[in-house]
Amino acid sequence: MNHRMIRYIIGTMVQVEAAMFLLPALTALLFGENRCIAAFLGTAMFCLAGGHLLKGKKPKDATIFSAEGYVSVAVCWIVLSICGAIPLYLSGYFPNPVDALFEIVSGFTTTGATILGDVEVLPRSVLMWRSFSHWIGGMGVLVFILALLPMAGASSMYLMRAESPGPSVGKLVPKVRSTAKILYTIYLLMTILEMVLLAVAGCPLFDSVNLAFATAGTGGFGVLNSSAGDYNAVIQIILTVFMILFGVNFNVYFLIYSKNIKDAFKCEEARIYIGIIAAAVLLISVNTYSMFRGAGETLLHVSFQVASIITTTGFSTVDFELWPEFSRTILVILMFVGACAGSTGGGIKVSRVAIMAKTIIKELAVMKHPRNVRKTRFEGKPVEHEVLRSINVFLIAYLGIFILSTLLISLDNFDGITNFTAVASTINNIGPGLSRVGPTQNFSIFSNLSKLVLTFDMLAGRLEIFPMLIMCTAGLKGKRWN
Repeated sequence: MNHRMIRYIIGTMVQVEAAMFLLPALTALLFGENRCIAAFLGTAMFCLAGGHLLKGKKPKDATIFSAEGYVSVAVCWIVLSICGAIPLYLSGYFPNPVDALFEIVSGFTTTGATILGDVEVLPRSVLMWRSFSHWIGGMGVLVFILALLPMAGASSMYLMRAESPGPSVGKLVPKVRSTAKILYTIYLLMTILEMVLLAVAGCPLFDSVNLAFATAGTGGFGVLNSSAGDYNAVIQIILTVFMILFGVNFNVYFLIYSKNIKDAFKCEEARIYIGIIAAAVLLISVNTYSMFRGAGETLLHVSFQVASIITTTGFSTVDFELWPEFSRTILVILMFVGACAGSTGGGIKVSRVAIMAKTIIKELAVMKHPRNVRKTRFEGKPVEHEVLRSINVFLIAYLGIFILSTLLISLDNFDGITNFTAVASTINNIGPGLSRVGPTQNFSIFSNLSKLVLTFDMLAGRLEIFPMLIMCTAGLKGKRWN
């Protein structure tokens, strides 16, 4: 394994993170938050120095292979989180280091789960850093680095595949660096557009910036205790639309960018994704109609909540814990389905769910007619055996981590719904769950051990399980993996 190159990548990432601290530091300067200025600038200097020591000279052998890409991504995200937690701890609002780590991992992984009961007491700079961490983590910090730094051969592709969500990741254009630039350009333009629309709709400028960061990364950290409940209907509609848009595979936007609009609308995964949203909104609206004042208000809140859950954003306008069991069950199902592959959303992903459903249908057909030869097709193409195997392994690993995590946090002796949805909301990067971790509650009730377990779940969910598992097993063999 090319350890020198791994250290070089980690060092580069740490130095990039140092630059990211400038936004919350500037916010602290504008609002006169002196302690926070020192916290963010001090951490930035520490990261610059630490990154320089890690990098050293660029290795002559800059090539990395698949396993090294996975390990690099996993370690980078852990180091990114530890460094990102330092200013939260130094601010004085997170006196427990585990709480500070949980909060920032929730930010970077775009989960939105919090240990805070009152976010409105936080300094503006800390609120900005929480929301900005969503935006950083949404597209991926290493994808951003790839947009800036050229890498040799297939090395950059291994990094992008390890960090980007979905069963398979390919290049939009021949060069991975150009692909990363295109992705971040689209991401940035959509974020700016949302900021402008929110401001025009009457949202305060500071809130508009934070909400746009949180929506773009499908994260869900708000600046109000009510999440999005205190904003007007127009703002809630804008948030709903953009949550859905950021849950779409970014390949669709690239096709539109390339003026291949017909091909963009042929995207099977996007059509299934919209269909699931429409069906969920219809079913929950019928089930909760009597709880709201008319069809308009019902549609407003139900569509917002469905979009928030399936895209794993985690905003809320109402306490859906009070909804009927049928509606809450649908929301739990949406937690697992998640958004599209190649989006900023979490969950199992629509593409995996669709491929699994098609595979079941194919196997049933083969059982009835053994001589028939059928192939599972998705997006108009046959699904390769390697992809099916990857999905099967992913689901087995996902289920194993889910069961073990639920077992470990049950040591805190909370009810089953709390434990189950706490793990579901963290491993699927959603934020709120049900019962004692519902939309009006938080995760402060858990012990430090449980918080660390849920922190691992957030990282594993954001990185699609494999990087974290490969990192944990990388030392089992002394051979270079290809």
